[in-house]
Amino acid sequence: MGVRNLSKIGRAVNRFRGRMGRLARSKRFQAAGNKAGAQLAGDVLHKGVGHEQLAGGLQAGGGVLGIAAGLYATRGGLKDVVMFEMGMPGGQITSSSEMENYPGVAAVTDGMSFMAPWQEQCFRFGLKHEMVRVLRVSKDGDGNFTIYLEGDQTRRARAVIVATGSTPRRAGIEGEDEFFGRGVSTCATCDGFFYKGKEVAVLGGGDTALEESLYLAKICSKVYLIHRRDEFRAAPSTVQKVRESENIELITNALVEQIKGDASGVTSVVVKDKISGAARELQLPGIFVFVGLDVRNEVLKNENGKFICDVTPGGQVAVNLKMQTSVYGLFAAGDMRQDAPKQVVCAAGDGAVAALSAIAYLQGHDK
Repeated sequence: MGVRNLSKIGRAVNRFRGRMGRLARSKRFQAAGNKAGAQLAGDVLHKGVGHEQLAGGLQAGGGVLGIAAGLYATRGGLKDVVMFEMGMPGGQITSSSEMENYPGVAAVTDGMSFMAPWQEQCFRFGLKHEMVRVLRVSKDGDGNFTIYLEGDQTRRARAVIVATGSTPRRAGIEGEDEFFGRGVSTCATCDGFFYKGKEVAVLGGGDTALEESLYLAKICSKVYLIHRRDEFRAAPSTVQKVRESENIELITNALVEQIKGDASGVTSVVVKDKISGAARELQLPGIFVFVGLDVRNEVLKNENGKFICDVTPGGQVAVNLKMQTSVYGLFAAGDMRQDAPKQVVCAAGDGAVAALSAIAYLQGHDK
């Protein structure tokens, strides 16, 4: 990476940190804290309707897709566009250790540095950021939507884009829940430093598992990469890097049967060979689990727990090429939609499509 690129990224990160620092000092941020839950990022065009504010469009999710949709919505002419995001905007990519497959970004960079300029660009066109948890979305009899927020607050909107994304899936291993946060992690960038110079295990066989294994190999003395099959689902170039790494040991056709520990946290993991049935206990203080993602679709359930739009058996939202759901005026995109590629560049594209579709819907809705 050249000095010029480093300088640009450094300036962007400093601006990003400055903005987040101001937010962190605000009372609203302190009250919101770091609560988990569905997040709503919004493109909101407020119009006075009596004493009520009726939003022109509202978009759920503050990741890559949410920010991209916010950009297209504000540049598309919507006013008072608000991003409702509980934490720091940017989504899951901010925890990624390396980014090297986004077109036009030739230098390998981490997710936080990659996302630093995005917010600034969107804020420049009028995107606003509020921190509040969204509980659910419902469509009313008049064709508009009600957004239910924590604290008994509500907002109304004429169109909604939902992009709440996904969350790392648990593997269902004995001891996983007990030691989560005490040796069990789903974020190498967040927790890898705690295991500097130590041995760790990584469970999974996709791109995330292998990429994070490479990241951990630079910090830890040894990484055991455990996969239930003998072939990996990751990109061939990533698989090759893993195979060439001197301190990554591949344990394939194997399952993690148990995670053991004590009051201090994880002490070992028990691995069973699927073919021979032989068990092996690895003495180590940490295991990173990357076995897929679960869709965050709770905001699309009504008060009775039923979905307000069509979803697949796996919980992904059914949409057409315009990101339109089965409910007119309700759009869904990104990791939560059916057949999502789960790639950053695709998420950005989904955000643009969803925003443009929402704008077209609102223009027709006004006629």
